[in-house]
Order: sequence, then structure tokens, then C-alpha cells
Amino acid sequence: MTATAIDFANLMLAALLAGAVFGAWLMMQPGGLDAATYVMQHQNGVRTLNGVMPPLGALTIVVTLAAVFLARDDRARLILLVAAAACFLAAGLITRFCNQPINAIVMTWASDSPPAIWTQLRDEWWRWHSVRLVFSLIALALTIAATLRRA
Repeated sequence: MTATAIDFANLMLAALLAGAVFGAWLMMQPGGLDAATYVMQHQNGVRTLNGVMPPLGALTIVVTLAAVFLARDDRARLILLVAAAACFLAAGLITRFCNQPINAIVMTWASDSPPAIWTQLRDEWWRWHSVRLVFSLIALALTIAATLRRA
């Protein structure tokens, strides 16, 4: 019963996390946006997601590690879950050390007068966001595979 509850929570959290990162990827694509629109959109995204995503990411990693502990007798499942936890951790580290510092800078900008380097920071943020999306989707796929393996 405990293993099933952990699997359910793990799938739910992994799906919410990867889905939110994917949703941000869909909504925050910077191509074709003028500076003012980009700044307003990015600042709104940061205000909306900054309070939710870090705790959701941390909880997802913790629950995935709990699933790792419960999978210690099933080597294949264990490997899938360790890899999923590593991918979630990589996405979290990218967020913390690559995206969030740029977010903090963008939050200081006025939409009607962004700095001359706004496109460079926009593009750097986008590259890192795309990388964390890949890690998040791989982690979700590994979590699903591990859960199906037990089922």
C-alpha cells in the first residue's frame, strides 16, 4: 500500500512539474516579441511560478528518492528511478543557478526601457529553459517506466 501511494504521488508530482515546465516553454517562447512585451510576459511568469515551482521541484525529488528506497530490491526499477531523480535534480540546479539569476535581473527592468543586452539575457534564459525542459521530460518518462515496471 505504501509503495502504491509513493508511486502515485511520484507520478502526480513528476507530471505536474514536467507539465509546468512544458507549459512555460509553450507560453514564454520569446521569438517575435518586442522588448516591452517580452519583459512584461517574463515578469508575469516569474511572479506566477517562482513561489510554486521550487517547492514542487524539491518535493518531486524527495518523493522520487523515497521511490528509489522502496525499489532497492528491483535493480531495473532502481536504476530508472535513480536516473529520474538525477534528471529532476539537474533541472532544479539549472533553474537555481542559470534561470533564476536571469529572472532576478529581468525583474528589475522597466518594460518601456529594458537594457541594451535584453536579447542576450532573453536568449540565454531560453537556452537554459529548453535544457531543463529536456531533463524534466526525461525524468517524467523514467518515472513512468519505473512505475509500469512495478505494475
